[in-house]
Amino acid sequence: MVVYISEFSKYIIAVLMVLYTYESFAVFRYDNESRRNGIYTRQNILMFAFHFICFLVICFETGDITYLLFYAFQQIILYAAVVLCKMLYPKSNRLVMNNMCMLLSVGFVILTRLDMNKAVKQFVIVTGSLVAALIIPFFVHKFKFLKNLKWIYGMVGIGALSVVMILGQTTYGSKLSYSIAGITFQPSEFVKILFVFFVASALYDAAGFFEVFTTAVVAAAHVITLVISKDLGSALIFFIAYVLMVFVATRNYFYLLAGISGGAAAAYIAYQVFAHVQVRVQAWKDPWSVIDSAGYQITQSLFGISSGGWFGLGLCQGTPGSIPFVEADFIFSAIAEELGLLFAICLILVCVSSFMMFMIIAASLQDGFYRLVTFGLGITYIFQVFLTIGGGTKFIPLTGVTLPLISYGGSSVLTTLVMFAIVEGMHIIQEEEKEQLRKSLRKRKKRTAYIQRTIEDQEEAEYRDADPAGDGFEEEE
Repeated sequence: MVVYISEFSKYIIAVLMVLYTYESFAVFRYDNESRRNGIYTRQNILMFAFHFICFLVICFETGDITYLLFYAFQQIILYAAVVLCKMLYPKSNRLVMNNMCMLLSVGFVILTRLDMNKAVKQFVIVTGSLVAALIIPFFVHKFKFLKNLKWIYGMVGIGALSVVMILGQTTYGSKLSYSIAGITFQPSEFVKILFVFFVASALYDAAGFFEVFTTAVVAAAHVITLVISKDLGSALIFFIAYVLMVFVATRNYFYLLAGISGGAAAAYIAYQVFAHVQVRVQAWKDPWSVIDSAGYQITQSLFGISSGGWFGLGLCQGTPGSIPFVEADFIFSAIAEELGLLFAICLILVCVSSFMMFMIIAASLQDGFYRLVTFGLGITYIFQVFLTIGGGTKFIPLTGVTLPLISYGGSSVLTTLVMFAIVEGMHIIQEEEKEQLRKSLRKRKKRTAYIQRTIEDQEEAEYRDADPAGDGFEEEE
């Protein structure tokens, strides 16, 4: 009986994910949030159905009914997030919230299947982070002085990264984190947001050579500090975000070309200087030649992805635990193995739909600072998705970054939730800008109509003065 349930459920899960993904792109047919309400409702139904079925399968497979209790807590938190966001911020973008909750639910499912203890820790962090995320749009909307703090953003970011570089804990050759009162932080995750705010505040008002140069110096300090700490994945994210934000702010292709050339040169130097980069490149080029050492992770990842097929082996039917650190760097491989390639492709598309909405919000914002912040956060998010999935599928060398909202990691999930919350705040600002523009247009129309009536009244008065008898002008023969 359990075998039949597991086999049948994987097709239902795939169908639910396909339908959810379709709705994620159907949203873009409309430019008005009120016309999207039906789509959002269907998304919520599909998301909660997927979440319930996955945990029901886990209960059948393990024979442990306590998983349903854990599911109930998750469901309450996700439902509360959706409802409270709609109540507190009627002008919020529900696609951003729905996709965020969908990705969280996927993370809860796969982490519960992999390691219950880590799933519980992740749930606690997500709960606290969602509380913060529900407050952040209010501050983004109200605090207009955020655009004037560029040097604070820059100095705090460099300071936090420098502390890790000097005092941080070394994990597999890289200094990524440090602990306070037993709580481990990865500052590079939080500094990503500060870095985007720094670049936006430095370039939104003026983007001449002097502004680009001074911003480049501070950006280089961030990247170099990360390189010295051997956190090359984060360094790459910072670099790409900076280059593209400068290009958007200046519209200067020279800066884009210079950034690409500089990045290529830096990658070559990193390959020559750092031994672990050479190891990762070798594992990327030919993992089978080093399958017993550096290539073990990537080969196991490829085995898992290929064994899943289109619909997966089913929850608890695969062996994702054979991949070291599967819950962090290789969680996409575990998803592809047990939930299938179709589900994995849809997961990528959901991330892409979130990125597209970020870009639409950015393009619609009138204020240059808000526009650059939203664009920078969108680039940071989607590029991290690309690095994680690309590394796990052997498309690019491994970089050691996590899949946002899905991988295990408190700093990562907190930072990503904050990013999504900031974008929600930006969407609220965008809606207010639209409302102000509509009011301005209405006033202009009223003023134009008033002027038109005045002109007509004057012409009529002049006509009456010229023809006091009111019998019209006789045409001269």
